[in-house]
Amino acid sequence: MTGLELALLAFALMLVAIFLRVPIGVAMAVTGFVGTWIVLGRPSPALSQLKSLTYDTFKDYNLSIVPLFLLMGQFATKSGMSSALFQAASDWLGHRKGGIAMASVGACAGFGAICGSSLATASTMGQVALPEMRKRGYSDSLSTGVLAAGGTLGILIPPSIILVIYAILAEQNIVKMFVAAIVPGLLAALGYILAVAVYVRVRPDAATTAERVPYSLRMRTLARIWPVVVIFGLVMGGIAADWDWSQAGVQALFTPTEGAAVGAVATGLYGMFTGGLTWKGFLDSVLATAQATAMIFFIVWAAKLFNGFLALTRAPDLLVTWIEASGYAPLMVLAIMLVAYLLFGCVMDSLSMILLTIPIFFPIIMSLDFVILGHALTPEEAAIWFGILALIVVEVGLITPPVGMNLFIINSMARDIPMVRTYAGVAPFVASDLIRVVILVMFPGITLWLVGVLFG
Repeated sequence: MTGLELALLAFALMLVAIFLRVPIGVAMAVTGFVGTWIVLGRPSPALSQLKSLTYDTFKDYNLSIVPLFLLMGQFATKSGMSSALFQAASDWLGHRKGGIAMASVGACAGFGAICGSSLATASTMGQVALPEMRKRGYSDSLSTGVLAAGGTLGILIPPSIILVIYAILAEQNIVKMFVAAIVPGLLAALGYILAVAVYVRVRPDAATTAERVPYSLRMRTLARIWPVVVIFGLVMGGIAADWDWSQAGVQALFTPTEGAAVGAVATGLYGMFTGGLTWKGFLDSVLATAQATAMIFFIVWAAKLFNGFLALTRAPDLLVTWIEASGYAPLMVLAIMLVAYLLFGCVMDSLSMILLTIPIFFPIIMSLDFVILGHALTPEEAAIWFGILALIVVEVGLITPPVGMNLFIINSMARDIPMVRTYAGVAPFVASDLIRVVILVMFPGITLWLVGVLFG
């Protein structure tokens, strides 16, 4: 059996294990360990690898960003920021047809800017916005569908845990990945608002309108969201440490990791001063952060073990050679990968998909020459562009049946709503996502424009 055949067999067996509900980390670790044993012919090298691999994996300073962003998201959830965001968006948009649903999208985008987690955004905003929409007579499908879709903005608008993991795996600049995600993230929010506008015109009975709020009250509620703006500015100001400000004579205040720490502290202090974050809430936040970090780090470690096995089989190199010899157009190869992400998204979570596929897909992307609209992408541009595209398609997996995690989170808050209605309600937003993917594939400059402006 050749190395490529062994890798493909191991990958297939691992997917079967995942489909049988074996935890993704366990499936990847066992497959990587047994595969390494088979390739090397004896267990001792595989066992010795476990010791060195653990140190080599977790000595990466960039990984410290993960628990800090998770803690910031936990503090934001407990501090009541979600209510202020939703109220401000509702006051400005509620008088329009479907305005409360549009406000939910805007509030999800704002909360995602200080959270970095899709599941946390969906669950937190669902508690605030779902009762309001149901009270105002919004249809079950629209109410649950818009919140499930809006929750995905949590991992697209920076800071994003998934983007951090991708940057580490692909050895890319975390700051540039965050900057590249801003415009696609804003497009996602606008696309969802447009989807709501179209939905309520096709089905006028699905939404109502609220009374117009005076501008004086709108400005007061808008002023209440200043902590979100300040904290987002602190975090983005922190990651600005990687910008080249030398010619302007400006010194950055802190590094990206320190920026995440400052954001977590600022969010926690806001919660304590406003009374939203109690001592019990603080302990719960720390415990939840520790649990989530342990889960993520174990999966990262298991992915490293599996990647080591793939390297021994030379499967990624052989796949690159095969694709180069096949003569497939680069965009065709990219399209196949994005479709694969859509299929994986029906049965796997976003982090698992990124960790499982990037070691295989990324070398292939780096071997292709993308020339789009007369512009040849540099390797760094291709890496950033592919990362954002992968993130968006992974995001779609969170709202596609049968295992879209956001769908189950929102539906669990309204158990009297049949799941099939939630599936129907999310369909327009999935269509919006797919249209956005096509646009970003055909026009990479949309993703890379802000990176070029800030980094030259």
